[in-house]
Parts: sequence; structure tokens; C-alpha cells
Amino acid sequence: MIDSYYRQAYQKVCVEPILPFFNRHSPQTLTLSSCLLGLMICPLVIFNFPWIAFLALLLSGFLDTLDGSLARYLNLVTSKGAALDIVCDRIVELAVIIGLFFVDANVRALPSLVMLGSILLCITTFLVVGIFVENPSMKSFFYSPGLIERGEAFIFFSIMILFPSTFMVAAYLFSALTLFTAIFRLWEFMKR
Repeated sequence: MIDSYYRQAYQKVCVEPILPFFNRHSPQTLTLSSCLLGLMICPLVIFNFPWIAFLALLLSGFLDTLDGSLARYLNLVTSKGAALDIVCDRIVELAVIIGLFFVDANVRALPSLVMLGSILLCITTFLVVGIFVENPSMKSFFYSPGLIERGEAFIFFSIMILFPSTFMVAAYLFSALTLFTAIFRLWEFMKR
């Protein structure tokens, strides 16, 4: 929801003004940088560097928004770039969840699996709906909004990283909202 409602304002204030400074970089370089930063979150969480992990998550998310914007700015939008972006997003989410899991593997196993399962179902509905719905936006594919999008996921991950005692509640709430998003997206598609 954050992405759907506030993306334009965020783009205007935080992204568009700095795009000229990145015109010598390829969008794929930013995508891969975002992914590498995201991978660093796993060991940072495991070895109890929550604030550094949080900053890596923020920077990874920022680079993730910057890569697509740079591709559009430089008129370098490609299906390969869009595919790389989607895959790297899932790699970052996986790295965060693995890091959170290993903080206390015995206690966190089930909620971590439930989070992964809910993300799997949500991204599946996102991609399937994107295949069959015409794309009216400037993005590379149809963007089906939901209750939980990348912004909300990062908020939940941040809470779980910075406040470990909230992990169980936050993990199950995140999973429930993500599953709701998947079910609602599929239901909306089936009504078309």
C-alpha cells in the first residue's frame, strides 16, 4: 500500500533529483549492488549487528527503487533488467529471513517457514496476474498493488531486526497480511 500511494511523492523528492548523478552507472549495477547489500543483512543479523543490518536494508531498498527509475531515465528499460530486479528482490527477502531464523533457529523455524511460504504465494499471484493483465503503467510489467508490498515488508523486517522480542508476533502478522494480499489479488483477478 505504501508503494501504491506514496511512490510518486517518494520518486519526486528522493529519487528523481539524484538520477543525473547516476547516469554513468548501469541500472543492473544498482540492482546487483542492492542484492549484495541485501545478502549482507543475513550475517549482520546473525552476528547481532542490528543497526548495521537495518542500514543495509534501507540502502538495499533505496537502490532497488533507484535501479528501475534510472533505467526509465536513461531509456534502458529491458525485460532482462525487470527479471533481474524481481529475482534480486526475492534474494534479499530470503537473506533477511535466513538471518532472522538463525538468531534462534529452534524457536524461529516455523514462523520463518510460514513467512517464506506466504512470500512464495504472494509473488506467484503477483507474477501470474502480471502475465495476464495489460500493463497501463510505465513499469516493465503490470504492477498489482496489495496490502503488503515492498515498503511494508521492509517495515516488518526492520521491526524484527531491531526489536527481536517482537519477532513471533511480527512474523505471523506479516505472513497473515502477505497471504491476505495473495488471496485478494487472485480474487480480484478472477472477478475480471
